[in-house]
Amino acid sequence: MKKFSELKVGDEFFSTCSISEKELTEYFKFSRVKNAFLEDMQNAKQKIVSGRAILSRMEGEFTRLSQIYGNHIVFVGTDGDSEWENRSSRFLKPLYTDDVLKIKFTVSAKEDIDDEFGKIAINYEGTKQDGEIVVLSKKNWYRIKKSVT
Repeated sequence: MKKFSELKVGDEFFSTCSISEKELTEYFKFSRVKNAFLEDMQNAKQKIVSGRAILSRMEGEFTRLSQIYGNHIVFVGTDGDSEWENRSSRFLKPLYTDDVLKIKFTVSAKEDIDDEFGKIAINYEGTKQDGEIVVLSKKNWYRIKKSVT
């Protein structure tokens, strides 16, 4: 685990995952998402994964990284990117159930809050196994305790 003091802007961390049809169904049950487009795909061999489900899995993968796990962190929000009309995420290609998603996490900013806490901004980049970018998400902010006791 890297402590707040050890994290540097530009640090990159990597993970790989996939979302199964069962996991997607459980996500829809929990989130209560109702989307006619997604429902129309019920009989498809592979189902398209919703953007929120992708971001949720990416955040889960971030918190499980050996460099991050053990820190006391809390997701506190996103800041939009001025080049994207202040949006924080872009979905460029569809992701289907059981596709392999390769994720790169980059520390894009780091700020002190007080003696006890700091903040780090993490950019997410998700690509398919063929290298096509699926999603970009910038400035996902986490409050992080400076020392873990």
